[in-house]
Amino acid sequence: MTFLDTAVENQVVLERRYQGEHPFRTLWFLAAKERWKFVIASLLFLVKHSPVWVLPLLTANIINVVVGQLPLSQLWANMIILIVLLLQNIPMHFLYARMLSQAVRSIELNLRSSLVQRFQLLSIDYYKRMSAGVLQTKMVRDVETIETMIRQLFDSGAAAVSNMVGALIITAIRTPIFLLFFLIVVPISSFLITSLRRVLMERNQKFREYIERVAARTSEMTNMIPISRAHGLEENEIHRMEFTFLNLREAGLKLDISNAIFGSLLWVSFNLFSGICLIAAAWMAISGFGGITPGDVVMVTSYFTSISSALMALLSLTPVIIKGLESIRSLGEVFQSPDIELNLGKHKLDRVLGGFEFSEVTFRYPDGGHAAVHNFNLHIQPGETIALVGPSGAGKSTILNLAIGFIRPTSGKLFLDGQDMDALDLRSYRQFVSVVPQETVLFEGTIRENILYGLDQVEEDRIIVALQGANAFDFVMQLPKGLDSPVGERGSKLSGGQRQRLAITRALIRNPRVLILDEATSSVDTETESYIQQALANLMVGRTTLVAAHRLSTIRNADRIIVLDGGHIIEQGTHDDLISKAGFYAKLNQGDKPQ
Repeated sequence: MTFLDTAVENQVVLERRYQGEHPFRTLWFLAAKERWKFVIASLLFLVKHSPVWVLPLLTANIINVVVGQLPLSQLWANMIILIVLLLQNIPMHFLYARMLSQAVRSIELNLRSSLVQRFQLLSIDYYKRMSAGVLQTKMVRDVETIETMIRQLFDSGAAAVSNMVGALIITAIRTPIFLLFFLIVVPISSFLITSLRRVLMERNQKFREYIERVAARTSEMTNMIPISRAHGLEENEIHRMEFTFLNLREAGLKLDISNAIFGSLLWVSFNLFSGICLIAAAWMAISGFGGITPGDVVMVTSYFTSISSALMALLSLTPVIIKGLESIRSLGEVFQSPDIELNLGKHKLDRVLGGFEFSEVTFRYPDGGHAAVHNFNLHIQPGETIALVGPSGAGKSTILNLAIGFIRPTSGKLFLDGQDMDALDLRSYRQFVSVVPQETVLFEGTIRENILYGLDQVEEDRIIVALQGANAFDFVMQLPKGLDSPVGERGSKLSGGQRQRLAITRALIRNPRVLILDEATSSVDTETESYIQQALANLMVGRTTLVAAHRLSTIRNADRIIVLDGGHIIEQGTHDDLISKAGFYAKLNQGDKPQ
């Protein structure tokens, strides 16, 4: 399957409406291109598994040959059939496993690829509401759970169904009188066994709750160790944990006793019904009722056990199926989420100057009370550096996110180079944008791979120039492997200042027209800040720059400083102008306090 084929198939998955649909129907839809493989796998399974439900019939035939002194040719014929059935299992099982694996792995690939596509379409606001752990669970665990359910339905479910159907069909043909006995006794025995197991499962669940309580108390104890040790409360913690352990022991004893009692009841119940089946079949054979032979006695007894076990196997699949269906619903929620950024059919940009105009812009977060910005008006010339300052919650990050296009105005208009941004394909616009966030995002790879993320071929000289412009060249060249040095998970092998300078290098090498700096020096020390300040000065030359300032010392050379409070502009001007006004900005500047 080519990348284009996969993309087209994923688009069909994303456009599906899953709301109100039964998860099995959803699964049937998701498996559309693999259905024929599942059909072939089912037929192969039926053939390869046939020895299990044919063996009691062959055993009955052989016993009848012995007891009835029948010709030996019948013995050899049954032996040949048995050998052929057993030997065919090897190639048929291989073909079955291969066909099933191809179908399941294709569905797995399709689901994960579709999720990645949807993740890239969902709005930034969606990711603010949804934790990364939840999305990771959907990508890994939910898909894995669906895969497990499908495999269990085939491996265990198909085996149980084929055993049960095969036993019933052969019994109906060979000893039809005994079929009525099966239809009465088997459901009764299965009901009793299921009832006993349900009680046992409840006891297991309670014991698991105590285990989880111990885990929670242990985590709490380890977190409290500095407090308990500092106040001499070690004995208190020991007593608390011992009390929890005692409760766990009592629950464990009750569970062990329950396991013993119920295990014995299950064993007696199952064997009692098997004994009844054996005695009934033997009585029929002795009395001549129903034409049952001695071999049939063994056969129907074996089939009774097989049918009962098959029913129990199907019932035991219930938790797996429930988990699988919940995972299908979980993925359906993502596929169907309306919270996406709509770019299809909108105007694509091949050139950006970097002029912005906020016209009566208001934005209110879905879960927020008051508007983050309200009737906001600001005109930004191409190449101008605009600094945004103000207390926490003033609206600085909201304005940056509006400029990037991560969020759209609740009311009002935002224009880019005179064009309404609502009419633009924001993906094409962002090719001219670079963002240097407060917390640098690096992935596990080399420095070169992180700097060139999303770029194809870049000359070495261009990389060197970008590193020098970001004041990162010296520390990178001092590393053992230079540009090819690994950064570790999330850049763990580098300091905060080094990570930030790599983020600036990543921005420089793209030569953006619009630059967004979101408190880019707030988390570094003063010495590192000076390096970053020089790098940022190089980065801002000739570009429209929006800066959310944490330290006012970083934005003194901005063309305009916009002072915000409560989503409104309360002051604006150059650093010197605002200082001379002795207003809000001047008070902030007195101590250059972080805002």
